[in-house]
Amino acid sequence: MSQAGEAPHTLESPADLRPPRTAVRLAGLFDRYGVLLLVLVMALVSFAAQPDVFLSERNLVNIFRQNSFYFLLAIGQYIVIVTAGIDLSVGSVLCLGMMASAVLTPILIPAGGADPGLLPILILIAAPLVVGAFAGWVNGIGLTKLQMPHPFIMTLGMMFIARGVANIISGGVPITGIPDGVRFIGAGNIPILGFEIPVSLIVVIAAYVAVWAFLMYTRTGRHVFAIGGNPQAARVSGVNVDRVLIVCYVLCGLFAGFAGLIVLGRTGSGFPNAGMGDELYAIAAVIIGGASFFGGRGTVLGVFAGVLVLGLLRNLLNLNNVQPFWQQVLIGVIIIAVVAFDVLRRRLSTAS
Repeated sequence: MSQAGEAPHTLESPADLRPPRTAVRLAGLFDRYGVLLLVLVMALVSFAAQPDVFLSERNLVNIFRQNSFYFLLAIGQYIVIVTAGIDLSVGSVLCLGMMASAVLTPILIPAGGADPGLLPILILIAAPLVVGAFAGWVNGIGLTKLQMPHPFIMTLGMMFIARGVANIISGGVPITGIPDGVRFIGAGNIPILGFEIPVSLIVVIAAYVAVWAFLMYTRTGRHVFAIGGNPQAARVSGVNVDRVLIVCYVLCGLFAGFAGLIVLGRTGSGFPNAGMGDELYAIAAVIIGGASFFGGRGTVLGVFAGVLVLGLLRNLLNLNNVQPFWQQVLIGVIIIAVVAFDVLRRRLSTAS
């Protein structure tokens, strides 16, 4: 009991428990520009380590060509992560799309090197996209209509299904003989302003611009962020949450199939162990790019930068002959650090 005239002893007020404004401001700045700073730091470190090799046209082209399918996996993963979801099946869907096109190759392309014509090439190009979109549709239907408790469950099941089907249709062996029309997408170049620009990079840029326009300028795109922010509020506001989620997973599967097409073209063969673990790489790139596992936030440019950070890191380590096992360790450390920062940022923004 406090005596008369004395202020009662109380716990700290909410204002006292708030983090310092400087911490909140710094967290906000790093949240907005941190990934671009990481890209700059990685580029400077790479240049300092190998100044003659890093800025060579061959090395820069290789960075984008080798990471082109990661860019596509990540942008699809980003769309579902914005809804507070996740897709663990994209690596296996990449493989299934690749093998679908590879299996069709000896059926559609005549032996002996004859000109196959345009239609067979278009079918081989379309096959991974159709397969990927269908796998994404199954994920979306399973999540919404079967009312799975979390996308983790449905997409984990699809991960095993897609990988198994890829091995079944291929007999578990690689398939070669991919025609030049398909290989051009993954390995071809187009001369622009005196530079040989990879076709796969042009595909990536077109895909990112399309996703940016979809999220920013369409009603469904705005609903994606609304669902990630608060799905119940979005539902009450009249948003068809199930339909939007199905669209998101279809797009994620579509880009995974497109990534399979890129890998098929770059390697010139379909192999049933392609894409193993790539879903985790894509998730890491999205989170490094500033998106949140809690949903409702992130940018297309951030995703591009996130993939670029990991690509520059791998390039730096390869140029310095660092063993792949240490590369895995460093990427794992980066993932943990970025997710920890995401949790800290969320706490600071809530407390402020």
